[in-house]
Amino acid sequence: MKKIIEFLKKSNHYKHLIGGFMVGLLACSPWAALYSATVAATCLEFKNKMYSNFYDWIDWSLSVGGGVFAAMIWLFL
Repeated sequence: MKKIIEFLKKSNHYKHLIGGFMVGLLACSPWAALYSATVAATCLEFKNKMYSNFYDWIDWSLSVGGGVFAAMIWLFL
């Protein structure tokens, strides 16, 4: 558990996870949650690529993972 918390604190990974979750939660349907979280994550990483020439797949997957978690909440509601 300690390694997971350290991983999330490294390079603000928890912000990507929470951001993807919030975007997905505001989408109001499971499929829109997946789509919107994926688009938001791709746009954020495209911005990173334009400014620093570094595309971080870990940040992208955490953002989409937050959207997947939000989609699962929408499926059960």
